[in-house]
Amino acid sequence: MLPTGSFLNMQNETKQCQNCKENFMIEVEDFNFYEKMNVPAPTFCPLCRAQRRFAFRNERKLFRIKDTFTGKDIFSLYPVEGKRKVVTQEEWYGDSWDAMDYARDCDFSKPFLKQFFELQNQVPIYNLNVQRMINSPYSANATALKNCYLCFHSNYTEDSMYGSANDYCRDCVDNSHIQHSERCYESFWLEKCYQCYFTIKSEDSRNLYFCRDCVGCNDCFGCANLRKSSYCIFNKQYIKGEYQEKITEMNLETISGLKEAREKARAFWNTQPLKYHQGLKNLNSTGSFVTNCKNVNDSFLIRGSENMRYCQHMQVPGNKDCYDVSNWGENTELSYETQVCGENSYNMKFCFNCWPTCRDSEYCMDLFSCSDCFGCVGLKKKQYCIFNKQYTKEEYEILIEKIKKYMDDMPYVDKQGFVYKYGEFFPIEFSQLGYNNTVAFQYFPLTKIEAEKRGYLWVENLQSEYKINKKSSELPDSIKEVDNEILKEIIECENCKKAYRIMENELIFLKKENLPLPFWCHDCRYERRIGDRLTIKLYERSCMCGGATDETGIYKNTAKHLHGDEPCGEKFKTGHAPDKQEIVYCEKCYQQEVY
Repeated sequence: MLPTGSFLNMQNETKQCQNCKENFMIEVEDFNFYEKMNVPAPTFCPLCRAQRRFAFRNERKLFRIKDTFTGKDIFSLYPVEGKRKVVTQEEWYGDSWDAMDYARDCDFSKPFLKQFFELQNQVPIYNLNVQRMINSPYSANATALKNCYLCFHSNYTEDSMYGSANDYCRDCVDNSHIQHSERCYESFWLEKCYQCYFTIKSEDSRNLYFCRDCVGCNDCFGCANLRKSSYCIFNKQYIKGEYQEKITEMNLETISGLKEAREKARAFWNTQPLKYHQGLKNLNSTGSFVTNCKNVNDSFLIRGSENMRYCQHMQVPGNKDCYDVSNWGENTELSYETQVCGENSYNMKFCFNCWPTCRDSEYCMDLFSCSDCFGCVGLKKKQYCIFNKQYTKEEYEILIEKIKKYMDDMPYVDKQGFVYKYGEFFPIEFSQLGYNNTVAFQYFPLTKIEAEKRGYLWVENLQSEYKINKKSSELPDSIKEVDNEILKEIIECENCKKAYRIMENELIFLKKENLPLPFWCHDCRYERRIGDRLTIKLYERSCMCGGATDETGIYKNTAKHLHGDEPCGEKFKTGHAPDKQEIVYCEKCYQQEVY
């Protein structure tokens, strides 16, 4: 049976988003997917749908709260202001309680979503969302970490610190969105790299400093767009001895040398063209940071997936046939409007934090290995449940059709007047996370006044009271001058003026890699790294290749292009905003310029 308003005689349709009031297009291929999933077309645009899902994701902020069962202090992703009942994972998976004890009947006299969140407020949730962890107590949203400290949204990584989205890595510090890499520092979007520092968007490389978009390179500094190159500085070739001599002169083991190097390298990057699509080894795919994908479009930070659209942060490969799915992945298939549903999940709709091997469920949260559930919270290994109540298969199928119809007849209306019928993800006002501590805040920032006016929770993450006894300007310039006494110091961050410390394993790493002490706290270092990350918004633009040079005249082409001396003009969708001072080329022009 098709959903209300079946998609017969399908053609492209323009709709106005409930939230931002902008028009958005639903294309024939979108309707085909909605028909396959048996859901109605959305009433929010793709970006507002993403914002809604992101508002339920706290990726890396920890709060000290009281365990609901024991009253003991624990660290949690959920702040006390959210009024969620939080316990440790050991307690949650234990046999001392049963989420089925919270079962209730559906009350057809009030909106379904209102009842769902009343249920959610009663059912306990675990504090950190981790599994198979070894000696990594201060990490969250992670799988199979070993000896890691403050690593988030990461998987199968060991001996690492201050990481975000680090998968299959070891001995790495202060990196974001890297895979299969080792001994890397302050880098972003790497794959199969070794000893790369302050480097972004690179692959199969080693011993790079301040490089961008280099593949198969080693021993390079400040370079961009190189392929299989060695001993280059600002894309200029040197012999090995000359290269090593110049690197030594830069004093990269000092804070002053590093600051100067960063400034010069990034100034050089701005003179080099960027490929409009930040990804490698793709077929028929669009978006930003999409790699090893097939038919993945309008998506962001995706690896090894196919037949996806409007998806984000799916960096663990093996996903296919999904729309509007965010975070994690790992063989997620045929899902729509879900957040943190991974590890072999199948046919999930409007769900949050349901894993592993969850399938055929809708409007659920915090399920573990469940199938055929609707409106459930916190169940483990259950089937045919509605509002945590057990039904037979026949009773279940009849009742959910009745509930879907009643969701249309009696929709939930939020504080802004937006209407939530069957087919829409949860409203942001029900998120029990402070909006300012969610992924939504990174991509869709609001002021506290704006957020609270919309009915969103806002939670300040108060810092512990540490007495600062050293300014970052007082740190030893060279790592060679640093001894273990630094571990006792409370340092003032140069950027935010808050306190931070140097940890023992961090100091060991810096000395091993011959890198100076950080003069920013780890939160500011994180924000600086993701500053190299594009937003999820795509822009309609044209290639900036003007023939012999780019259209600004800054970059001189190194090869004759197919369009000759005339401007290229090829149109594309890109994450590079038109107001940025960047040189953006189409695929063909860019490939003719890479070295």
